[in-house]
Amino acid sequence: MPTPYHLAQSAISDLKAAIYSLLANSSKTSLKNAEIGRSLGIYSGHEGHEGHISRTLLAMMEKEGVVEQDEETKEWSLT
Repeated sequence: MPTPYHLAQSAISDLKAAIYSLLANSSKTSLKNAEIGRSLGIYSGHEGHEGHISRTLLAMMEKEGVVEQDEETKEWSLT
């Protein structure tokens, strides 16, 4: 039986894979956080804090060198 830690890490990995797939298969070259979050059904959140789940995952992926954000457009793309 997987531990809670392993379940959490697996879930994070699955969410990152979904973001990667969305960016890789999008008809656009880059997407905003809101587009990513809404497309994956993870944009909702605590009142006033919508988009934190997808934004946190994007930050993790950015640190890993997988995605990058255009500072001007605020859109995310694969590196």
